[in-house]
Amino acid sequence: MAIDTSFFEFLKIGPGPSSSHTIGPMKAGYDFISAVGNIAAADLSTAVSIDVTLYGSLAATGKGHGTDRAILAGLLGMHPEACPSEFLDNLSLGGKDIFKIPLPGKEMPFKSTNIVFSKDSCDSPFSNTMVMRLSGKNGVLLEKEYYSIGGGFIQWKGWEPPEKGAPVYAYSNTVELQKQLKKHRLTLPELMMRNEQAITGADEETIKRKLDAVVAVMQDSVKRGLATEGYLPGPIGLHRKASILWQRAKKMGKSADRFMISMCAYAFAASEENAAGHIVVTAPTCGSAGVVPSIVRMMSHHHKHNQNAIRDALIAAIAIGFIAKHNASISGAEVGCQGEIGVASSMAAALLAYAGGAPFEIAENAAETALEQHMGMTCDPVKGYVQIPCIERNAMGAVKAYVSYLIAAGGIPEWHVVNFDKAVKAMSLTGRDMSAKYKETSEGGLAQCC
Repeated sequence: MAIDTSFFEFLKIGPGPSSSHTIGPMKAGYDFISAVGNIAAADLSTAVSIDVTLYGSLAATGKGHGTDRAILAGLLGMHPEACPSEFLDNLSLGGKDIFKIPLPGKEMPFKSTNIVFSKDSCDSPFSNTMVMRLSGKNGVLLEKEYYSIGGGFIQWKGWEPPEKGAPVYAYSNTVELQKQLKKHRLTLPELMMRNEQAITGADEETIKRKLDAVVAVMQDSVKRGLATEGYLPGPIGLHRKASILWQRAKKMGKSADRFMISMCAYAFAASEENAAGHIVVTAPTCGSAGVVPSIVRMMSHHHKHNQNAIRDALIAAIAIGFIAKHNASISGAEVGCQGEIGVASSMAAALLAYAGGAPFEIAENAAETALEQHMGMTCDPVKGYVQIPCIERNAMGAVKAYVSYLIAAGGIPEWHVVNFDKAVKAMSLTGRDMSAKYKETSEGGLAQCC
């Protein structure tokens, strides 16, 4: 089956700290409240409660990820892309707070007890399951079972893929993509752009404008993070570090260390903004939202690449991300952190290679090397918060991406034995074998020791 994902299904703009635990649930809440509007007025007048039950890692780590707050925001009519950070900062389901969910003709009270973090297993096809229910005086008026499948994507029971155009140049892995590039003598951005137009029906200028908006949000998340000090929310009491790293980097003159610590500061900045529940870009997830933006910042502020070059390089990164998602997963709940930081690092490595003028073979080799160095990485957030070890892993993902690019660019392509497709398959098999306690449940690894 050919990849037919849109750029903007993949790179989503929305609030952190977790695409599967915040963006996905907010979209589910938004979809549910929209569906409520289709209920007949006479039936709706009998409504008495809205209740939500969470299963899997949504239940295990949802409180630390702000899943309840995200669902409430969705039920209040907020969509991730249009939800201001300030709105979420002032939204809390703690204590006895009661919110009013607007329904046609009435308001429905909603409080913390209306969301249940279930410890029971749920017979569903995905790890992260939500059941939302609107009850009336005489029974259930509406019930939907949602699945947050990673990267902010959601499905639901009975879901059918939306109708979309077929890609002009079909591919499902890097081998097929390489053949299409050679057969039609296209650059990677050209091929991807034509596919995007065919899939979405949008014109090239609209797609470019939206990609530039994505880059702007990435840059803004880094800028905000560098300028913010203090503590991150939650019981860990974790200091923000991006600002102090950045201040120290600026004092290093032209030292080689300045380049490296600046890149780490940028990754920390975007990742800390994500941990604060502020607006970031899923690249490919919220938990890995510091890797690609840190490289984008390096390209614009240190390498002096222009907007067109950054946009084309981002398209190359998207191609790598598409292949990983299509053939494995980008969800920490399914394959561990290798699917989040590992894939983000691969995308960043390809981005660097393409921006450096390297051919597709080098970009693929760089992406493979980066993913290989994250193989088997567990998802073990301490106390369920996307802070430890997540933030530092973003910085390490950026560093590994840069080193992977240097290795690939300095090597001989024919000597590279493992291609990206094989690494993705290995990641999928490793994730399948990984114990559930190492996949975003906070039951193993650092989460258990801290």
